[in-house]
Amino acid sequence: MASHIVGYPRMGPKRELKFALESFWDKKSSAEDLQKVAADLRSAIWKQMADAGIKYIPSNTFSYYDQVLDATSMLGAVPPRYGWNGGEIGFDTYFSMARGNASVPAMEMTKWFDTNYHFIVPELGPDVNFSYASHKAVDEYKEAKSLGVDTVPVLVGPVSYLLLSKPAKGVEKTFSLLSLLPKILPIYKEVISELKAAGASWIQFDEPTLVLDLDSHQLQAFTSAYADLESALSGLNVLIETYFADLTTKAYKTLVGLKGVTAYGLDLVRGTQTIDLVKAGFPEGKYLFAGVVDGRNIWANDLASSLSTLQQLEAIVGKDKLVASTSCSLLHTAVDLVNETKLDDEIKSWLAFAAQKVVEVNALAKALAGQKDEAFFAANAAAQASRKSSPRVTNEAVQKAAAALKGSDHRRATNVSARLDAQQKKLNLPVLPTTTIGSFPQTLELRRVRREFKANKISEEDYVKAIKEEIKKVVDLQEELDIDVLVHGEPERNDMVEYFGEQLSGFAFTVNGWVQSYGSRCVKPPIIYGDVSRPKPMTVFWSSTAQSMTQRPMKGMLTGPVTILNWSFVRNDQPRFETCYQIALAIKDEVEDLEKAGINVIQIDEAALREGLPLRKSEHGFYLKWAVHSFRITNCGVQDTTQIHTHMCYSNFNDIIHSIIDMDADVITIENSRSDEKLLSVFREGVKYGAGIGPGVYDIHSPRIPSTEEIADRIDKMLAVLETNILWVNPDCGLKTRKYAEVKPALNNMVAAAKLLRTQLASAK
Repeated sequence: MASHIVGYPRMGPKRELKFALESFWDKKSSAEDLQKVAADLRSAIWKQMADAGIKYIPSNTFSYYDQVLDATSMLGAVPPRYGWNGGEIGFDTYFSMARGNASVPAMEMTKWFDTNYHFIVPELGPDVNFSYASHKAVDEYKEAKSLGVDTVPVLVGPVSYLLLSKPAKGVEKTFSLLSLLPKILPIYKEVISELKAAGASWIQFDEPTLVLDLDSHQLQAFTSAYADLESALSGLNVLIETYFADLTTKAYKTLVGLKGVTAYGLDLVRGTQTIDLVKAGFPEGKYLFAGVVDGRNIWANDLASSLSTLQQLEAIVGKDKLVASTSCSLLHTAVDLVNETKLDDEIKSWLAFAAQKVVEVNALAKALAGQKDEAFFAANAAAQASRKSSPRVTNEAVQKAAAALKGSDHRRATNVSARLDAQQKKLNLPVLPTTTIGSFPQTLELRRVRREFKANKISEEDYVKAIKEEIKKVVDLQEELDIDVLVHGEPERNDMVEYFGEQLSGFAFTVNGWVQSYGSRCVKPPIIYGDVSRPKPMTVFWSSTAQSMTQRPMKGMLTGPVTILNWSFVRNDQPRFETCYQIALAIKDEVEDLEKAGINVIQIDEAALREGLPLRKSEHGFYLKWAVHSFRITNCGVQDTTQIHTHMCYSNFNDIIHSIIDMDADVITIENSRSDEKLLSVFREGVKYGAGIGPGVYDIHSPRIPSTEEIADRIDKMLAVLETNILWVNPDCGLKTRKYAEVKPALNNMVAAAKLLRTQLASAK
């Protein structure tokens, strides 16, 4: 039996690509330097998989930004504003699409299905002139071959590419993106032809949109596309890879009926019901790439259980046609457990990062082929038993408190309109109040201080002094800019979820467990291994310290329970909602302590609420019910005069707007600028929103500085659909990733725009 890896992390064990990218963007290194780092990483990845015994090793899953942007480059689908004049797409055009530049904004960025990974959304229309403009897939295949590794080149499938796209600005929203299939398939054929000529024997098309709720027209597009590609694919083994959920019966029938296809990749971790479809009928002579090793979480595989599943499938598919695989790309996991020197041995024995999952996949393949590594399986079984019986996993008091929440509603006693009146009397804010989302730039000096404190190189007294000085600097800057509701800048936090997890029980932390979120942005998700509680206050000292430095309202900054859940590696031994309720109770304790300390504005970020929405509509209701309930639990006990904010970013919120309203926050700040202001359309369509709302007025993920006039124009568009008395003015997201040289002028222009509009509104009365 053979083994296969869908995809692999790109950043490297110590985030080598991250630093190479940032050095290149800052013009401190050359394109050749960046390419050398990337080539070294690819070589190491291919060698690692080959040495582990993996037969089907992927290529072209390495990206400088994301794989959808790579497909856009391959197809030459560059929006006209970037001034590309044809030929091979270089770094300047590629990174301008991803990040924007001094003169034009970036393309929209959104979440990759229900993960914390992002992709750049293609902008398409009937007038796009597609052309073969990036030979990356062929070049990487040849590169691996020159190193003695025969790989499976991976392409984003043509139908998923179009379904993940959006109509370009000026194109009718009703434009059928699938009508572009005849225009892009000739380019796919060119790529296929070059791969065949280079010696490729397999090719993998990722078609993850097959797991969504697709109509018959969309499913027919898959049938048409692969029928068109059939002759070009002749002589190649073709794998269609799906992941992240079950397939519907119709989607499964469409998949196994595709012409010219040799193999089907199925996620059997998140798509357990798909096994029933395989049992009900699998095409004779075809390969099944069985995704039994979880590509999205870091728990060691239950090898005995996975082997049993594979044995069942072998009886259906046949010994020679079954391939052990990961459930999806491993880019969603940390790179290598070997780098974790501070995790205790017990917890470490429960885990498997990408490098360990490669070994697990091959061990399963060998076991099914009759070469079972008994010692490896025995150690795995011992670790599974240890995790189930460990007393550190279970806290009876926490479980009872969380269980008691079920069946209750947990709402604030007064409606939002009355609360806003009470809050305005206390806060006395102007029309169009200005604020920021929380974080301010993380300077090299600040990171040095945190690093040295963690390494015990400076005392706690020196650390507190340094953080206080940073807070004072941020407070003074905001007062100088005349921002209305201030933040303390979060200098004590490297990452918002990691910071809270470090202070909650039931969490473990890595040193190098980095996962790519977008571009060079990496996060280090905490590991929730046990029941969650809050041993002591987490933010009260810093928030009250910041409030003592100003007469203006200072926001207490917290991360909400759903976001902590969705941005962590979550335990898989109990339902997610039970873990979320436990986190909600811990945050509730913190909210009430902040209020007691005199903090009158408290932001509870739920940036990832939409991200966790299941991919199937039939499952939306249950998720939204417990997710929204979890948020309300956190603040149901505060006074009317305490203003509760929340923040959400980089997702399409239109389909869950009623759930957002049901969260019952006093003010919501929300990403708007980089999603082509889609959010405003729900209000144009008649949705009434009575709470405060701050649709972001500029994109903080780009180094571009917007003008006062540009921001004022955005606010004007918002005032056309939102009531003046509920509108807030703020950036799209936190400012951590930016430099002060970008932040100061951008915020200055934002405040100037708000004041300009206030003057215009006053004179219009």
